[in-house]
Amino acid sequence: MQTKPSIFEQKEIRKVWNSEKGDWYFSVIDIIEVLTESPRPRKYWNDLKTKLITEWSQLSADIGQLKLKASDWKSYLTDVADTKTILRLIQSIPSKKAEPFKLWLAKVWDERINEIYDPELAVERAISTYRKKGYDEGWIQQRLKSIDIRKELTGEWNQRGIKEWVEYAILTNEILKWWSDMTTSEYRDLKWLKKESLKDNMSNLELVFNMLGEVSSTEIMKEEESIGFEKVKEASEKWWKVAGVARKQLEKVTKKSIIGEKALWKDAKSLKEKS
Repeated sequence: MQTKPSIFEQKEIRKVWNSEKGDWYFSVIDIIEVLTESPRPRKYWNDLKTKLITEWSQLSADIGQLKLKASDWKSYLTDVADTKTILRLIQSIPSKKAEPFKLWLAKVWDERINEIYDPELAVERAISTYRKKGYDEGWIQQRLKSIDIRKELTGEWNQRGIKEWVEYAILTNEILKWWSDMTTSEYRDLKWLKKESLKDNMSNLELVFNMLGEVSSTEIMKEEESIGFEKVKEASEKWWKVAGVARKQLEKVTKKSIIGEKALWKDAKSLKEKS
């Protein structure tokens, strides 16, 4: 499953953890871009790939493709490679950043190994990151809870045969739409977000109603033992409405919308200021 991109010199490197093989799979094009600083990294990679095929008979077998989210939040098939293959590719790219990048790879692995043996480290790092961005303690605890609920939901999806990113995206979009009356893209536009995380820019109440939608979906799947994308979607729809009804009732009582245009993350707020 694709994880949050890691950052190398302020550039995002998309990656996927393969639990069966116990290895990271990195986006080749992202690595090409940071190492070469080429304005046309895809052309650079296509040219390099053509050259390497004649020298590296196993290249086609070692380079795979996975659907990864792009900057437009859509998923596209992208060339990926495991750590061993990436290290070999680096040797074929003349770059002053080659050695720093190898050290970065080692750091990514070190963090992963530590988290496997002590998952609390991942939580502590998340808390530290949110604090540095200026979030208050109450919001941080709410956000961590939302992460736990999301993990339980995606775990249920996975067990019920939902593994494709496009299916994850559709179901996630449906949950959001039922409780907020907006699609993911509409919600992101409201908050003036581009690459930033939508949930990282939700208020406490917005997180609560999104969690209610996700918890409802998880519980109905368990209750009805739904299998497959269509069955899960069909069973969950009637429960997703619960969060939407609750939101409208609260707004009726308070006479104000719980959905705000305010982006909590300072980088997101700056987007609106610059527009």
